[in-house]
Amino acid sequence: MKKGVRLIIHTVKVFLLFTLCTILFYYGMIWVHQEYQNYQKYDEPDGSAVKVFEDAGDDKFLSGYERFIYFFLNGE
Repeated sequence: MKKGVRLIIHTVKVFLLFTLCTILFYYGMIWVHQEYQNYQKYDEPDGSAVKVFEDAGDDKFLSGYERFIYFFLNGE
């Protein structure tokens, strides 16, 4: 009889711990979502930022295959 009661109490403790951790994780995810919800990731950069891509001025049109080969040969 005592073994059965101990087993039930242990099972309830594990269940409560699991439920508590799940609730904590859920509200942590909500907090992270609210923190980054209004984050403007496409704003203009501040300071002395440089443009990474510039058109080289080539009027030559490359097909998809030629562009693919050009990428592997030159890394651009």
